[in-house]
Amino acid sequence: MLRVRSLIPFFAIAFGLAWSMIGLLILFPGQIESIFGELSASNPLFILAVYSPAIAAFVLVTRYAGLSGLRRYLSRLLLWRVHWGWYLFLVAGVPILFFAGAALKGNLTGWAFPFTTWQATAAALGFMLVLGPIEEFGWRGFALPMLQRRFAPIWAGLVLGVIWGLWHLPAFFLSGVPQSAWSFTPFLVGSIAVGVIVTPLFNSARGSILLPLLLHWQLNNPIFPDAAPHDTAFFVAAAIVVTILNRRTMFDVGEGVTEVIPMSPVDPQDNAPETVGSARGDATNSWRGHADAVE
Repeated sequence: MLRVRSLIPFFAIAFGLAWSMIGLLILFPGQIESIFGELSASNPLFILAVYSPAIAAFVLVTRYAGLSGLRRYLSRLLLWRVHWGWYLFLVAGVPILFFAGAALKGNLTGWAFPFTTWQATAAALGFMLVLGPIEEFGWRGFALPMLQRRFAPIWAGLVLGVIWGLWHLPAFFLSGVPQSAWSFTPFLVGSIAVGVIVTPLFNSARGSILLPLLLHWQLNNPIFPDAAPHDTAFFVAAAIVVTILNRRTMFDVGEGVTEVIPMSPVDPQDNAPETVGSARGDATNSWRGHADAVE
């Protein structure tokens, strides 16, 4: 059965696959470059490492519920309806945090749009969409609802934020990828902050995989100026504000979405939007009717 202890093989696959791929890139850069090309975010082994949480989720869902269960799990991509305030945060709030961090860093005045053609812009945005955001099939699609079976949303978000940040650690030792230019400690703090922010977004959208995926995409948006590590302070402040606005649902076990595989494909029309910070009301109850098919 797909129980909380399924997190053990999930994390084993996510960490084992990612860290082994990054390890190969670190230990054998010459040989890897001769086969797969330069060490960069587009290297196939690096992409495989990035996809490891999604691969772990797909393997476990298919193992316990078959292909029909995988289809029902993937139907959570159709859950898009949420209070407009969350979309405002995605479209405007996240860029404001990055630009504020760049201003604090002192490099905002020298910032210029990084692409010269719309084709280059679209290509960069498209690549970022199919890179880091794919992780969310595992982190929020699988691990977060499992953790919320045992912990209140605030603690589930904090725990997963720590794990998510630590999972990135080997990339900080790999030249040719963005993390190699960053400091790990601010990144870890920022990951924890984002883990808190995305948790009420996920719950407000009834376990949507789509909304966390779009948030992750914005976090990796190549258009935004370089703000690391100064943007961390702003994301921590945003996490505090989001927690306060959602305080009625963040601190009680049972207030978060806990199902990974709906009994039937979800109907996005049943996903009524809510007010930011309001109690989720029927949100949890509607998902309790979708117990994992294998339980």
